[in-house]
Amino acid sequence: MLRSVAAVVLDDVAPFELGVLCEVFGLDRTADGVPPIDFRVCGQRPGEPVRTSVGMQVVPEHGLDELTRVDVVAVPAARVRDTYPPEVLDGLRAAAARGAVLLSVCTGAFALGAAGLLDGRRCTTHWYHAAEFRRRFPAAQLDPAVLYVDEGDVVTSAGTAAGIDACLHLVRRELGSTAATRIARRMVVPPQRDGGQRQFIDLPVPECTGESLEPVLAWVQQTLDADHDVASLAARAQMSPRTFARRFVAETGTTPNQWLVTQRVLHARRLLEDTALGIEQIARKCGFGSAALLRHHFRNLVGVTPRDYRRTFARTAGSTPR
Repeated sequence: MLRSVAAVVLDDVAPFELGVLCEVFGLDRTADGVPPIDFRVCGQRPGEPVRTSVGMQVVPEHGLDELTRVDVVAVPAARVRDTYPPEVLDGLRAAAARGAVLLSVCTGAFALGAAGLLDGRRCTTHWYHAAEFRRRFPAAQLDPAVLYVDEGDVVTSAGTAAGIDACLHLVRRELGSTAATRIARRMVVPPQRDGGQRQFIDLPVPECTGESLEPVLAWVQQTLDADHDVASLAARAQMSPRTFARRFVAETGTTPNQWLVTQRVLHARRLLEDTALGIEQIARKCGFGSAALLRHHFRNLVGVTPRDYRRTFARTAGSTPR
């Protein structure tokens, strides 16, 4: 059940992510038909101010002993630090041992990882911190491409607004879709979003570390609408196809075909953001040939369809895909 929630605040806590927990679990929405939730803000020293990441303070009313008395223990984002307070880690472990659900928002997953509660489990955190998270917690099964991961007694969410998705998901799971929808309506957010973090990530562009292929790569980026294959690229580089493919992987870390698809998807993203061109036109300009092929590769790399991506990120007024 979801009758009580404790939010753990650390120094340099992020006020937005803490506010998400307060908004979803801390407001009395019984007039809207949402069951009451006992919400508590907990810290190492109750009654003493805790600084936030933006120059203000919050004062937790409760201590860490409350963590073993609630149904859900939530850890909002805070500064990623080398070590976490032993009292907080012990409190998280005790709550987990007693059967509480652990919920993290954004970098709150680092505290759960430091407590050893993510070993062997699927989890997520903000994509920006994915490499650091993997380095610190190699036993955790990180998936940086999703908005949240539900492992039953542990729910982890990605960056910032994804915390809303995870919290509403937990409400939906424990209290039903009606309660989640009513909270979402009051917050003026969708009850459930499509896609994952990939639509917000800067796609890694393989860079040529040598000099021999740079002129070819630059030429391809300027002629993405043309037909390219390994044979034609190898001829331009004055190499055999086999030698070209081997050197391409050595210098870029990926295959010619995958690099070309990635460049075309990146170009499609820019056109979706900055122009009102139709999806078929964008597909041709990027060298995909058809909207169906563009949608296939775009969804594989970005995680959402071109139409949904444009709806979220378009910078041109009235740019709707046709």
